[in-house]
Amino acid sequence: MAVGTQNTLTKKEQKKRNRKRTFKNVLSSWELYVFLLPAIAYFILFEYAPMYGLQIAFKNYRAVDGIMGSEWIGFKHFMDFFSSYNFTMLIKNTLLINLYELVFAFPAPIILALSVHQLLNAKYKKFLQTVTYAPHFISTVVMAGMLYLFLSPSSGFVNNIIRFFGGDGIDFLGQAKWFKTVFVGSGIWQNTGWSAIIYLAALTSIDPELHEAAKIDGASKLRRVWHIDIPGILPVIMILLIMNVGNFMTLGFQKVLLLQNSLNISSSEVIQTYVYKQGLLRASYSYAAAVGLFNNIINFILLIGMNSLAKKLDQESLW
Repeated sequence: MAVGTQNTLTKKEQKKRNRKRTFKNVLSSWELYVFLLPAIAYFILFEYAPMYGLQIAFKNYRAVDGIMGSEWIGFKHFMDFFSSYNFTMLIKNTLLINLYELVFAFPAPIILALSVHQLLNAKYKKFLQTVTYAPHFISTVVMAGMLYLFLSPSSGFVNNIIRFFGGDGIDFLGQAKWFKTVFVGSGIWQNTGWSAIIYLAALTSIDPELHEAAKIDGASKLRRVWHIDIPGILPVIMILLIMNVGNFMTLGFQKVLLLQNSLNISSSEVIQTYVYKQGLLRASYSYAAAVGLFNNIINFILLIGMNSLAKKLDQESLW
């Protein structure tokens, strides 16, 4: 009995010592924790505090009754969404656009970074980087306006080129089948250069002696890229892939909404634009909250699943 009490006291004392040690470490580096405060405050105010309002997804929310005073109705809004005629179209469009982005947009910055890294002319490399970075700073509204001008069936330069080679003009934004191509293609043009920065930074950390040794062994540029550069940036690729899959059901709805019209809506209506229209335009706050919560739950499941898969494959993971 005495031995058990002594062991318990020892554990308690150890915990106290650990707390004191942690407290001393925090005090000794208090400046670093002060720098963390704005980020912590941001997440508390804009990411965690709004979760209080998620309960309206399970209520018949009325502004006059408030969140707490509104009637609980359980999963009714979820059932209404699953049984609505829009459900299949919304899921299909959201999945297809994100799948196109994952297949075509995700590898684009990796390929660009590997290509730029191989350039020997420093001036040309800087010029190429500047040219590819520049589209990232174009606002979404301006980008949508540019697409309407460039792809105009009557005066757009894209259709002028098609006609020059003997083809017929195409109403890219007036045909549902072209919407996904336009959306993903313009995104690649706008964001590839900027997204390549992180891969270029990772490539600079690779030991140059590995390339020198490979050159001595007679390895070509392609083989050096395949066996040195890609394995060197693979941890970064995996982390970004996990984060992309974790946002698989999420699209920047501003661009979709700006490019959307009555002719292409069957291909352009996604969950984010649907939530916007239901919540803000039709004031169906509870229904919109339920649809948005469903979307976020799917993203959460995909994030956990992709992270677990990366662990099983002995690759870099988020945790």
